[in-house]
Amino acid sequence: MNYKKLLINKIKKNNSKICVVGLGYVGLPLAIQFSKKYKIFGFDIDKEKLKNISNNMSYIKQFSNTQIKKLNSKGFFATNDPKKISEADIIIFCLPTPLKNFKPDLSYVNNSIKLFFPYIKKGSAICFESTSYPGTTDFYFVKKLEEKFKIGNELFIIYSPEREDPGNKNFQINKIVKIVSGYTNNCNVIGKLIYSKIVSGIYLAPNIKTAEMAKLLENIYRAINISLINELKILSIKLDIDIFEVIKAARTKPFGFQAFYPGPGIGGHCIPVDPFYLSWLAKKNKLKTDFINLAGKINKQMPSYIVKSVLKYFRNKKKLNIIILGISYKKNIDDCRNSPSLEIIKLFRKKGHHVVFADPCVDKFPKSRDHKYECKKILLTKNNLLKSDCVILATDHDKFKYKFIYNYSKIIFDCRDIYKSSLKKVVKI
Repeated sequence: MNYKKLLINKIKKNNSKICVVGLGYVGLPLAIQFSKKYKIFGFDIDKEKLKNISNNMSYIKQFSNTQIKKLNSKGFFATNDPKKISEADIIIFCLPTPLKNFKPDLSYVNNSIKLFFPYIKKGSAICFESTSYPGTTDFYFVKKLEEKFKIGNELFIIYSPEREDPGNKNFQINKIVKIVSGYTNNCNVIGKLIYSKIVSGIYLAPNIKTAEMAKLLENIYRAINISLINELKILSIKLDIDIFEVIKAARTKPFGFQAFYPGPGIGGHCIPVDPFYLSWLAKKNKLKTDFINLAGKINKQMPSYIVKSVLKYFRNKKKLNIIILGISYKKNIDDCRNSPSLEIIKLFRKKGHHVVFADPCVDKFPKSRDHKYECKKILLTKNNLLKSDCVILATDHDKFKYKFIYNYSKIIFDCRDIYKSSLKKVVKI
């Protein structure tokens, strides 16, 4: 049986069915985009997510309840039943790939393959989108699935790394070139066809390892340049230079320079995590990745630098009342994963200071393994601002009323260049 031809015909005639495994910050946007062209359903083990979807409720701020309702109106459903995978012609894995003791934790990937293995059918395509080290797709997908299928004839394996930028309206999924690579030439053909319906451009990488490495390069490039500008920020403050003005000047060069901006640290799932996937692999191959390790060290110490700078300013005050402005890792989103704000709060609390937060995008403090404590969310009222000793602007959400905040704050430590450095109540850190 010609499974390649059958699947191509299904895709071209819009008769193929897709399952997105993992409905988080990558999977849900992808499911919404695919629903415009395909029959689609989702799989997730998080019962709260499944409940929200069935009730037409969004659990990611960038999507409205109306968008979830529209998704469901197209026949979308979310399940935690692995047997349902047998209904899918195309299975797209958008799974967490965190670090555990600075080593790749691929338990979500491994457990999913084991769970779905009995229910994957011949003629299906498997797409892996999670970021990982070169060789992951081969080890976790190809080697396990070739026990049951002839890869490239009976099953088609594709790697296509996610390029999601939450909150960025200029670069949504359909406008970003998609890197695609298949295990065989037949897999390439299938992979290109699947994604070509939802994106404006496809780049076909010569092999899967190259595609995996390209994704890591994208994030390592950002991690290293952010660490460089963070280090220069600290030096610039010592030299009484505004680093943001330095960047503005450097940006006038039309070639050879790309602007990166300092902040209180790095956050999200990618930049704090992905570089260490490669440094782990390098170490395994008895090589060093000095740039990656140094960048990680600099970026990791930024929350501590912020805390020390604030405490130095208030050197004679034993207990501070502090408001943190913004606890998501970047502006205008609700994602708090690895946010430097959480570490800043943790460090202040350890030193006995009282900390609260304000964030228009985050409803409640996100407890986690590293942040088990409570931190109260407050409204930015005149009274709350007046009774605080200082405000730390960590995440520059557009919804903040910056003039109001300035008028009723005693001192603002600005990590994001929102206020002019000449203003009396502003300290750039």
